[in-house]
Amino acid sequence: MAMARSWEAANGLPKEIQAILGKNSELLLAIPEHKVPLPGGRRESQCDVFALVAIADRIASVAVEGKVNEPFGPTIGDWLIRPTPGRIKRLTTICEMLGGAYPPPPELRYQLFHRTAAALIEAGRFNTDSAAMIVHSFSQEHRWYDDFHAFCSYLGLEGERGKAVPKQLPDGRELILGWATGDRRYIEPE
Repeated sequence: MAMARSWEAANGLPKEIQAILGKNSELLLAIPEHKVPLPGGRRESQCDVFALVAIADRIASVAVEGKVNEPFGPTIGDWLIRPTPGRIKRLTTICEMLGGAYPPPPELRYQLFHRTAAALIEAGRFNTDSAAMIVHSFSQEHRWYDDFHAFCSYLGLEGERGKAVPKQLPDGRELILGWATGDRRYIEPE
């Protein structure tokens, strides 16, 4: 609910999201609970918010994962305890999209992989120049930031709260990762 209240109050992009995407970024479309089919199975990746955002002279496909205190779910190691052909295909495809090694380290969080893949898949579907996956966290203690930072490190990046972390992808698109800390006033209802 914190994220929903924040986005509704923003009348566009919340300022902490805009700080990552750039001061001239403009929200074109936002869809809550947007589901994106993933390769290798029937389960979709459900973005808390999927957005199309104009950033200067380009358009970005943005998947936003909202957090307060809940973790990112299972690690890659836990998710692959039962390595079905579908799971292996899914993770292999996602790693290829990201330009990352397969298999990824088992301690990384699977949710960060599939949410980022959702942004990339929708970038292809909407023919955007860029894709972004932003964690919109309302934890003032930055809970689970270490998991995000480890995911960035896997991709050869240095994660930093409140900053855009860009990466050139194998398909030529730019991927932007970000950790945005939301305003605590949205945690509790008014």
